[in-house]
Amino acid sequence: MSGTSAPAAAAAGGEKPHAVCVPFPAQGHVTPMMKLAKILHHRGFHVTFVNSEYNHRRLVRSRGAAAVAGLPGFRFATIPDGLPESDADATQDPAALCYSTMTTCLPHLRALLADLNRSAPPVTCVVADGCLTFAVDAAADLGVPCALLWTASACGALAYHYYRTFIDKGIIPLKDAEQLTNGFLDTPMDWVPGMSKHMRLRDYPSFLRTTDPNDRMLEYALHEMEHCKGANAIIYNTFDELDQPALDALRAGFTPSAYTVGPISLLAERLVPAGGPLDALGSSLWKEDTACLEWLDGREARSVVYVNYGSITVMTNQQLLEFAWGLANSGYAFLWVIRPDLVSGDAAVLPPEFTEATRGRGMLASWCPQEDVLRHDAVGVFLTHSGWNSTLESLSGGVPMLTWPFFAEQLTNSLYKCMEWGVAMEVGGDVRRDVVEGRIREAMAGEKGKEMRERAAEWKEATARTTRPGGSSFVNMERLINDVLLLKSS
Repeated sequence: MSGTSAPAAAAAGGEKPHAVCVPFPAQGHVTPMMKLAKILHHRGFHVTFVNSEYNHRRLVRSRGAAAVAGLPGFRFATIPDGLPESDADATQDPAALCYSTMTTCLPHLRALLADLNRSAPPVTCVVADGCLTFAVDAAADLGVPCALLWTASACGALAYHYYRTFIDKGIIPLKDAEQLTNGFLDTPMDWVPGMSKHMRLRDYPSFLRTTDPNDRMLEYALHEMEHCKGANAIIYNTFDELDQPALDALRAGFTPSAYTVGPISLLAERLVPAGGPLDALGSSLWKEDTACLEWLDGREARSVVYVNYGSITVMTNQQLLEFAWGLANSGYAFLWVIRPDLVSGDAAVLPPEFTEATRGRGMLASWCPQEDVLRHDAVGVFLTHSGWNSTLESLSGGVPMLTWPFFAEQLTNSLYKCMEWGVAMEVGGDVRRDVVEGRIREAMAGEKGKEMRERAAEWKEATARTTRPGGSSFVNMERLINDVLLLKSS
């Protein structure tokens, strides 16, 4: 497509357009926003990337002061997240963070935008996370367009939009706590427009599992889904071929101005020159252990189980042990990422018997460059929490999955991967070592595993196709820039 590598058209007065990018302050949201910010900078935008003060400090700890020094035309700024001061190096409580950003951050963003607008180039658009819809109001005050980047799946977004319908029908809040355990969550939800016919109530984002009509996360989800409708555009990190029924329903009933530009990681790879200073800008809040890539180099193709539960999932020590012995008993080599804060309220400690049983075939890491890992020939299956970045990275790498969703729309992603996209099997919420062992063996060497690998290979090709010049996500990025982000100030 013509003009894809040329700078974006200059804003009024001949100055560069200036995009202020504001991710929700959690790893899974910062990463795709950084990729999008790099694309915009490459396309001629001046970019201001706004981290929370807490995550700014974590970024400096993990990557050094140079990580936030910026580049010509790409600078970093901060706003407070409203939570109590802390220098911990751990993921913040998601519920507290959601409520705090919703109720405290608007005046801070308004002040930052006003400050940025007093220097050249003035702010011409705001690109904020879909979970930070207060940015719509801040952009409106400045008279500039606001696009919201939804970093979760489109099927997850649609599922949240139906919360209001479920309340109106009396399905949620739950009548009593018994409904969490008496089979009520298995109620088929095959009547919901645009959603998979295989959905049960338990497959909807987990915040509906409450008996409290004033539950903070329920209130937050309802507020953000309603308020996002005021944005000039919603950007979805997905592609048409993967999520078409959900996208059709979103455009028809909830977010008409929807742009699919995913996987953003692949699109950024195509558009941002490799090895350059922009490419080198990172967003990992943990220090990455690259030794795991060398370890993988010494392994045969498709021989390794890769295990990573993402940046937010926590588990009990018993669950950790069940996963550990499932891995050990499977007999396969494994690369296992264990964050320091993975076990709730305790340090993650594996028994010496496990270390002895897996000596020579297991590697433990505290964090790793996941995209590189999932593209490595040695990886045969990915045991994942089913966060959306992990899901897209696995599809882009052609790697089938075993899924253990933790919360939010990870439950929806898991159902879709198993029932709609054919690339995964569930481990089951009640983690048992024999089930973990059996699923690993089936995924690595069984008939079902073979089918999953074939489907994963097909989706890998689809992700490549959609992000090539002329592909739908490639074209949609150009449309987003020209039709929304370069709109003249009102």
